[in-house]
Amino acid sequence: MTTAGDIMHRGAQWIPAHETLDRAAQLMRELNVGALPISDENERLCGILTDRDIVVGCVAMGHDPAQVTAGEMAQGTPRWIESGADVGEVLQEMKGHQIRRLPVIENKRLVGMISEADLAQHLTDEQLAAWVESVYSRSAMR
Repeated sequence: MTTAGDIMHRGAQWIPAHETLDRAAQLMRELNVGALPISDENERLCGILTDRDIVVGCVAMGHDPAQVTAGEMAQGTPRWIESGADVGEVLQEMKGHQIRRLPVIENKRLVGMISEADLAQHLTDEQLAAWVESVYSRSAMR
């Protein structure tokens, strides 16, 4: 059985909710990632911040990224998966919520992230095609 822990990339790093978006952008650059899980003061997942969130939700709105925090950008209920979850559960979680990145948790701690690139490396062509169709199709976006 292939698990979330098998396909995730390790080394995912939190951005604390109190950190500013300019610091988040710097961290994304340092880590060469496009998304960071946001943690509250107890290191619990409270959202995910993407590079697109910074551009569209802050910069394009005329806000100063040095004055807006990651926590202010966190919206909705954050999604995650346990490291021991089967790859089918991973796909269902991502499809069901139309998300492209999924934090992986083990013993209540962030241990990795699953991205589109991780799926492409570990899924069959058929699995990948079905996932892409469900996440990117026009009908799925409604």
